[in-house]
Amino acid sequence: MTVPMPNNIMPPQMAHPYSGYQSTARLPGTPPQRMNAPYHTESPRRTPGRRPNSKNQASSSQPPPGMGPGPSMGPMPHHPVHRPPGRPKPKKKASDLVISQQLRELVPESQAYMDLLSFEHKLDATIMRKRLDIQEVLKKPMKTKRKLRIFITNTSYANQSKSPGDQLNSEECQTTWELKIEGRLLDESGQVKSDPRTPKKKFSSFFKSLIIELDKEMYGPDSNFVEWHRNPSTQETDGFQVKRPGDKPVKCTINLQLDYQPQNFKLDPRLGRLLGIHTATRPVIVTTLWQYIKTNKLQDPIHRDTIKCDEYLQSIFDTPTLKFSDIPFKLNHLFQQPDPIVIEHVVAVEPGETKSVTHWDINVEVDDTLKQQMNNFLLSTVTQQEIMSLDQKIYETVDSIKALKTKREFMLSFASDPYGFINKWLISQSRDLKVMLNIEGDPEEERKADFYQKDWLKEGVCRYFYAKVQQRRAELERDLGVRQLNTATPARSNTPATSS
Repeated sequence: MTVPMPNNIMPPQMAHPYSGYQSTARLPGTPPQRMNAPYHTESPRRTPGRRPNSKNQASSSQPPPGMGPGPSMGPMPHHPVHRPPGRPKPKKKASDLVISQQLRELVPESQAYMDLLSFEHKLDATIMRKRLDIQEVLKKPMKTKRKLRIFITNTSYANQSKSPGDQLNSEECQTTWELKIEGRLLDESGQVKSDPRTPKKKFSSFFKSLIIELDKEMYGPDSNFVEWHRNPSTQETDGFQVKRPGDKPVKCTINLQLDYQPQNFKLDPRLGRLLGIHTATRPVIVTTLWQYIKTNKLQDPIHRDTIKCDEYLQSIFDTPTLKFSDIPFKLNHLFQQPDPIVIEHVVAVEPGETKSVTHWDINVEVDDTLKQQMNNFLLSTVTQQEIMSLDQKIYETVDSIKALKTKREFMLSFASDPYGFINKWLISQSRDLKVMLNIEGDPEEERKADFYQKDWLKEGVCRYFYAKVQQRRAELERDLGVRQLNTATPARSNTPATSS
């Protein structure tokens, strides 16, 4: 026999015909969910044997509990659920991407999605670990050694008269020479090439100071030094230029002091020979000294913060024992400024205009190009935005799949047992309405006549009336007692008292 489907049986996400609220797409037997939407409801009528609720006062026009609005009352107004404008959307969790086991059994191809999801979790963990490693590496200075080729160019030329008729004095007829010091970084192949993608570094940025010492006998003690020293307001330049009069070869000494970042120190010759270090940074020197102490087992086994100096350390620090906390202070007296780069050059001055170029190669430390790539990787947000957009699409797809699964189970349950499904569904919807309207008791049972024929109900009615009578009696006694006190006055006796 075919059972016709009633008009009030609708799939999820459709309006309920009796209660005026939106269905929560829930199967019979599952716990109800409270909705936050406002509803226009009336308080249920107070029944005998139950105390009135402060929230639900008695109403003469209210139907019996559990009956709901009848046809004459019309349907209750439906209020759609809206999210407040200032309330953010709930944050998605990683568990929202997981497909349940029932759905995987229903669609075997979904196991490939779960495998991809597991692989994505492993990949995310690996990328996060690598990002942390990169952050730790960037905290340390990343330097690489490059060749800096220094070009020293000297040009000599004789002064010329400004016009054919002009005559020059003896000073203006002297030959003048010009000295230029420039430099370029070499690539790995040893060629001077400039990469337009990388910013060019100025020549002066490699040095802390430059001093050119000319022949003292030719230029005197006052003008034989040309100095340049770095200060906070120094403007970087691509080279240095010195111009002097003279017609004889000039011997000059060029002192270049490299600008080490971080700062390097030259060790005392005794400690340098012991550790095998000439010039290094402070952390490298301390680490090498600690390795020497551990290798020779100079740490006191009982007092671990004490070092027993051997004959070499004792000759350097002038003490038989040394505390770990005293090492930085002791090393400060052994640090010296690094040796400058000294270039001996002769400025050749010959008759006529001549030009000669010589060059030297020195090792300098520059920032590793990999550091900039690491910074770009950490600061890049383009890929993160793309990943977030793809994750949002996956969340929406999984939600739609779960919603379709719920609809499928809804229809299959109705198709397998229409009569039992309708009964369970009506009971479930009634329970939801009870929760949403905050109704006490059992409306489904209270709407039947047998509920009002039980023995306990008669006793409840008697107790209710007895409580009301006692309450009214107490009020009357209180009112009467107050009136008697106001009207009654004590009588005074006019007979004088006599003594016995």
